[in-house]
Amino acid sequence: MRARTRIRRKAVVLAAVASLGTGLLAGCADDGDDNNSSSEGGGGGKTKITLGLFGTAGFEESGLYKEYEKLHPDIDIQQTVVERNENYYPALLNHLTTNSGLQDIQMVEVGNIAEIVQTQSDKLLDLSKYGKESDYLEWKWEQATTKDGQTIGVGTDVGPMAICYRKDMFEAAGLPTDREEVAKLWAGDWEKFVDVGRDYQKKAPKGTTFLDSPGGLLQAILSSEKDRFYNASGEVIYKTNPAVKNAFDLTAEAAEDGLVGNQTQFQPAWDTTIANSKFAAMSCPPWMLGYIKGKSKPEAAGKWDVAQAPKSGNWGGSFLTVPKSGKNAEEAAKLAAWLTAPEQQAKLFGVQGSFPSTPAAYESKEVTGAKNDMTGDAPIGTIFAEAAANIPVQSIGPKDQIIQQGLTDNGVVLVTQGKSAEEAWENAVKTIDNALDQ
Repeated sequence: MRARTRIRRKAVVLAAVASLGTGLLAGCADDGDDNNSSSEGGGGGKTKITLGLFGTAGFEESGLYKEYEKLHPDIDIQQTVVERNENYYPALLNHLTTNSGLQDIQMVEVGNIAEIVQTQSDKLLDLSKYGKESDYLEWKWEQATTKDGQTIGVGTDVGPMAICYRKDMFEAAGLPTDREEVAKLWAGDWEKFVDVGRDYQKKAPKGTTFLDSPGGLLQAILSSEKDRFYNASGEVIYKTNPAVKNAFDLTAEAAEDGLVGNQTQFQPAWDTTIANSKFAAMSCPPWMLGYIKGKSKPEAAGKWDVAQAPKSGNWGGSFLTVPKSGKNAEEAAKLAAWLTAPEQQAKLFGVQGSFPSTPAAYESKEVTGAKNDMTGDAPIGTIFAEAAANIPVQSIGPKDQIIQQGLTDNGVVLVTQGKSAEEAWENAVKTIDNALDQ
């Protein structure tokens, strides 16, 4: 994120994660269309397997459905896609609670997996009978495993954190451009990273900031912390955990000093800052490269590079689950296991940029030889595999996503709009606590 074990955690599922903020789609290079269905038709005596997904999972785009249907001529695969997880997940939770209206396979984002494990596992198949545990990163498998050893989801991808940066803008600001030299500037310390931002701003190209947004910085810092919002006993600790407050304060400091843009990530105005080259660096899990490519102008191709982050972290990653009530649960479980096997995950990374949750895929040519139009010859597969190997194991809880989103959307972004760090923190805490009490 390592050797596999069969150890089960007692309280919360332990894993190296960073839950998504601001409606971001885990493991997605770009958004799909709301309620977009594929593989029309079916019938002809075939067994139809339906998938409920959010964002662009990439299974269809990478040709995996067609490949599976060719291997299994009696299977017809159809998917329904909701663009944003914040719209998808509440409906999924309602369907699971009522045990109705479910697809044969349902995707679950990493920020929601703990809640599903703790409250809905009885509605879902144990996929350890279909997926091969040793294929997956230990912490990824554990994320979807209940206290009694039932694994109700198989991991589609993970989001090892790096820093994407514009070589031309770094050069203009007098900073090194070689990825190894860039990484040395901030190795081991997020405060050093912010200091590099101050150096950038001294000679920054006019109208640009060092980073894209306060939310991206806060997400990256927190993703590298072992303890964040919950402790190992499942207690909410975000208000009393020094690591969370320190990350918030450092991000607020960067915002006060004008080092970050004043946008909320994954909103139209933020997309425009990518297109118009308004910032020099951003927190960057693998799927972010696809997002950058999709929102950039053609002339930006090859101007980006990727360096290791100050500390390794994880941002993103999803799971496939199979409701027991599905008409074709057995066939759906086989498909879910096949879609997330190392060979398929490697193909998915080559097309979509979703980084495999299966270490065996890291040695495949699709990963070791991976290139991206935006980063030229950068060995992105090798870079992200190195980051994945050093991700810390974290405790996650059922409301990780709500807490993360509150700290960003209702917290640090306010500092770029004139609020003090203290006011932003108080507003974030009020918003989060209100949501947790519901």
